[in-house]
Amino acid sequence: MCPKTGQPDYGKIIFTYVPDQVCVELKSLKMYLQRFRNEGIFYEAVTNRIMDDFLAVVKPIEATVESQWTPRGGLHSNIVVKYPEKD
Repeated sequence: MCPKTGQPDYGKIIFTYVPDQVCVELKSLKMYLQRFRNEGIFYEAVTNRIMDDFLAVVKPIEATVESQWTPRGGLHSNIVVKYPEKD
């Protein structure tokens, strides 16, 4: 949901990761992502929060979270966060 207008936003979240000791259960991941359904939050903020939470729980060797959002005002928004951060 757009934090300024309250209009719904639709997006796709893509996880790519190299697990260490823990893998993610799909049902748990879906339930976690549903928490954001009615929350007014900016694209960058939600992508970073998902990555932070993912890192805290899964502790992967490498991870990428990409969020692809439907166009707003004719502009496409794709946010990519990587761990570990590379130069």
